[in-house]
Amino acid sequence: MENTTLVIMAAGIGSRFGGGIKQLTSFGPGGEIIMDYSIYDAIEAGFNKVVFVTRKDMYQDFQEIIGERISKVIPVEYAFQEMNDLPAGFTVPEGRVKPWGTGQAILACRGIVNEPFAVINADDYYGKDAFRKVHDYLLAPKQADDNRYHFCMAGFILKNTLSENGGVTRGICHVNERKELLSIEETHGILKKGNGAFVPDENGTLRPLDVESLVSMNFWGFTPDFIDELATGFEDFLGSLSDNALKAEYLLPTIVDQLLKEKRVDLAVLPSMDHWFGVTFKEDVPCVREAFQDLVSRGVYPEKLFPRNL
Repeated sequence: MENTTLVIMAAGIGSRFGGGIKQLTSFGPGGEIIMDYSIYDAIEAGFNKVVFVTRKDMYQDFQEIIGERISKVIPVEYAFQEMNDLPAGFTVPEGRVKPWGTGQAILACRGIVNEPFAVINADDYYGKDAFRKVHDYLLAPKQADDNRYHFCMAGFILKNTLSENGGVTRGICHVNERKELLSIEETHGILKKGNGAFVPDENGTLRPLDVESLVSMNFWGFTPDFIDELATGFEDFLGSLSDNALKAEYLLPTIVDQLLKEKRVDLAVLPSMDHWFGVTFKEDVPCVREAFQDLVSRGVYPEKLFPRNL
């Protein structure tokens, strides 16, 4: 069996959940957190290793909450994203308080991930379809004579990713006839109104969006050589910082978009019909719990994913 790894970006969980991960909300009837469902789906799809990208100050909590349990059903490793983990010759700007974004998170996996891998957010639910499609793409034969990277991403239908409780940011994907990514348009403040989706323009007028558009939810499929690409790009990124040094982030969509502009990557957008769930607003929590209960009731998941006595 060929190896494939699931990388779960979790270094930012502490800030979203009040300073640590002990506050992570349980959503499933057996006390499951969202990561439990993602790992369950990944194992089912064929992934055979999990790498948690977290922070050193969260490591003990992480082991207690999920790591020790999961390590009994699939090999687990840890990578640590730290603000001061910088290439030689660079230092943290005075006043900077947060790590450098999702590109640095994956760069932290250097030496740990040496096989095709998927990347997801820790606190997003993606559904089974995306895991199957990304896994199968990672192991499918690729052309080897064009000197391009061959990556993929799960594309979700916009209407399946909206919140009833406020505006959200989505990366709207522009694709060609072969469903290859041409560009990602980061779109802020998308509102759900009835069966439609709208975004306010500079005058506050609501502009309709195509609810059938494919959007990126940060579910990527990469080859291990991408990590070396990230290392080179990170130095260039740090070297170009000026007035925005305190807040600038090295982000996967931006990195991928640059590779697209340079015609150095072919990136397949794999449409998923599943609904994405996430907690953008505290008011989303009851809806997400209800959604997981519905999935369990319909037999999509067992009532307890991973028995607590594993």
